[in-house]
Amino acid sequence: MIGSTHQRRPVRSPLLLTLALGFLAVFLLLPLITVFVEALAKGFGEYGAALVQPDAISAIKLTLLVAAISVPLNIVFGIAAAWAIAKFDFPGKSILTTFIDLPFSVSPVVAGLVYVLMFGMQGWFGPWLREHDIQIIFAVPGIVLATVFVTFPFVARELIPLMQEQGRDDEEAALSLGASGFQAFWRVTLPNIRWGLLYGVLLCNARAMGEFGAVSVVSGHLRGLTNTMPLHVEILYNEYNFVAAFAVASLLALLALLTLVLKSILEWRYGYNHGSAGH
Repeated sequence: MIGSTHQRRPVRSPLLLTLALGFLAVFLLLPLITVFVEALAKGFGEYGAALVQPDAISAIKLTLLVAAISVPLNIVFGIAAAWAIAKFDFPGKSILTTFIDLPFSVSPVVAGLVYVLMFGMQGWFGPWLREHDIQIIFAVPGIVLATVFVTFPFVARELIPLMQEQGRDDEEAALSLGASGFQAFWRVTLPNIRWGLLYGVLLCNARAMGEFGAVSVVSGHLRGLTNTMPLHVEILYNEYNFVAAFAVASLLALLALLTLVLKSILEWRYGYNHGSAGH
């Protein structure tokens, strides 16, 4: 039986590898190639022209702005939540952990509808917002709120198991030597989690720039004002402006590929030093 098992492994491994590579080629590589082929179907001139249109530039700027706001907010929340959960015991700890996982189980569209229900003109806070001339829904603040909601688990979920594995000994030693809480965090905790933090930031940023469902609900699709890159791609495609749609989509694809490369580098570096990232 042992001999027959060893004889079958060389046969099974190439078959499984072929199936896996075939799946990746059909469902990942082929669509990615199609995006760039369609984007360049009419040449680099049309491709460049599609990217410098005012609406496209507005969508690119808004996407980068939303990511620039939501990612730092998630960094602060993720570090604070992970530090509290991994290093301290307190009432409601399990509830906080559950809330962190909530965006993974709630549809982004539902999350967007909740924000409309809360901050829309007919929502719970709508009359007060209208009286104070504050607009959240169909404006940048609503897009930021929706993006923060769908992305806030990424940093926290990356750091919690890492901090739990590292334990509390280093921080307790620093505190016993006279360091303040902030000094213990800055000089002990943060260096130990830097690779995990960068990994979580990359995932968070990628999701922030590519989010569609929640942003679609709260944006109002105001062209040149509240359309992010994914929403702009949808509008162009629905207007049968395929070259422009795929041109903008190719930018998102390039950003995704860049994120994938950086993620792979960090996985190699972080995985190699897992459990001793600060040393």
